[in-house]
Amino acid sequence: MTEIDNRERILEMSRDMFMRYGIRSVSMDDIAGALGMSKKTIYQYYADKDELVLAVIRYKTCESEELCKVDKENASDAIDEMFRAMDMVEHMFRTMNPAVLFDLRKYHPAAFGILEQHKHEYLYNTIRKNLEWGIREELYRPEINVDIIARYRVESMLLPFDPSFLSRQKANLADVEQQVLEHYLFGIVTLKGYKLALKYQQKRRKQAQK
Repeated sequence: MTEIDNRERILEMSRDMFMRYGIRSVSMDDIAGALGMSKKTIYQYYADKDELVLAVIRYKTCESEELCKVDKENASDAIDEMFRAMDMVEHMFRTMNPAVLFDLRKYHPAAFGILEQHKHEYLYNTIRKNLEWGIREELYRPEINVDIIARYRVESMLLPFDPSFLSRQKANLADVEQQVLEHYLFGIVTLKGYKLALKYQQKRRKQAQK
């Protein structure tokens, strides 16, 4: 097995374990055991856990950017792009431990900084472009302040990870984020956009029942 193969195996296993169990609760021993290799071998590719977490977050942000690009390219209109984003987020959050964000912020500030930059730059611009697209199509209300609403949406993305919020209701991360997204979408549409959003929503619910 090549060095690249080993590096990728370590990265993928770490990503899966961090997302499922949280970052702090997964040790380098746990990762080594899951891979069937020694910690010494892992340290040949990643100097310490902090470097490994950094690599995982870089991987996840690149993955997010690629998925957003695919959604944009395949979307028929701005609302379609929004529903594609809902599907992407639901898939991502279904198996994600709520502790991930807390662990990043408290124990891995460099990795958390990369996530924050991704949120405030790439995701903000993606949302802003979607709003501008929807306004041009007369699907979103023309009086919207694009900068304010895009920033609001960016900040609301991480609401499901807030421990004080999550502890007060029983829904999981994916269900909370879906409700937040739908609330956001139906708050910005015109009547024309509302009718189209209902069609996409009904189609999505029918597919979920299959």
